[in-house]
Amino acid sequence: MLEAIRKGHPEEKSEDKAETPRPDIRKLRDLLAGPFGIRSLALTGLFILASFYTLYLGREFFLPIVLALLLNFLLSPVVRWLKKIHIPEAVSAILIIFSMLGLLGLGIYELSTPAYNWIGQAPQSLHKIEGRLRDLKKPVQTMSKATEQVEKITKVGGSADNSPKVQVSTQESLGARVFSQATGLAFGALVLFILLYFLLASGDMFLRKLIKVLPSLADKKRAVDIARQIETEVSTYLITITLINVGLGLAVWGAMALLGIPNPLLWGVVAAFLNFVPFLGPLTMVSVLAMVGFLTFPDLPHALIAPGAFLGLHVLESYLVTPTVVGRRLTLNPVVVFLGLVFWGWLWGIAGAILAVPIMMVLKIFCEHSEPLAPIGEFLGD
Repeated sequence: MLEAIRKGHPEEKSEDKAETPRPDIRKLRDLLAGPFGIRSLALTGLFILASFYTLYLGREFFLPIVLALLLNFLLSPVVRWLKKIHIPEAVSAILIIFSMLGLLGLGIYELSTPAYNWIGQAPQSLHKIEGRLRDLKKPVQTMSKATEQVEKITKVGGSADNSPKVQVSTQESLGARVFSQATGLAFGALVLFILLYFLLASGDMFLRKLIKVLPSLADKKRAVDIARQIETEVSTYLITITLINVGLGLAVWGAMALLGIPNPLLWGVVAAFLNFVPFLGPLTMVSVLAMVGFLTFPDLPHALIAPGAFLGLHVLESYLVTPTVVGRRLTLNPVVVFLGLVFWGWLWGIAGAILAVPIMMVLKIFCEHSEPLAPIGEFLGD
């Protein structure tokens, strides 16, 4: 049914073969003007602000839903392939969910010990790094002492209130914060996997219901095209980027092992995970490996080898591997990617930064299939 609607009539097929019209910004102007004139822009702006405010306040509710939808786009082709070999969709969904949980549990089991040891040694490690950097801080300390002496000399009179003040801390303890975050994370993961199961088990049910309520054949065909293209491009992007990041993690693992860095597998996994966050992820990884280098090697040049090796691998991946494998079709404007990263990171934290690119890809595909919004899709593209 869906494929028949997507193919359409012969007349529509010949129209599809014609050259796609270029985006016209006048269509966007007409859409913004609308039947109520320019005054409706104020209501539209208030609606957008209210939507962002709702997304910010309800991030614990919306995050699992958005992530489940993106994973549904990624895994739906697998469910359809299993259906072709006579495995029911409900059974396929259970197999996929348990496979994901198994891989997640195995990863946590393998990495929990080195991660726990690293976190437990963090205070001693920071003191050790401070000792290594003490020589670099001496000129700054000398300048600071000179500044304090000048301030004492130039300070005239003035009665300073030196009486001791008692401050009562109202912040919750570290244990309470960790427990609260762990509880929220567990609840979000439960919602994520349950919703993902129902989405995978239902197949194309929601798309079929949407097609039934749409009035015209053209609207039905557009809905199927948008759904299929979003599914294809988002799944292609996620699979491709995941494979690239896994390759980068393996390369970092091998490089750290050759350099004699302790726990090289841990840093390879961290590098692969952080590479899902453009710009900020690699920068964070460079900082982490710089700290590891200071703790591992006695002098500064050797300490900078580890972050330098990662930086070289990241440059190779960013400017050679990713553009070649991903291609132009799945790329976004770098300025838009950075602004989206900052916005979604501010809105939803680390999870929002990871989801920023897939969300903007979905927005780009939707705008490209709507003639009035086509200029926005053009700006989002590279």
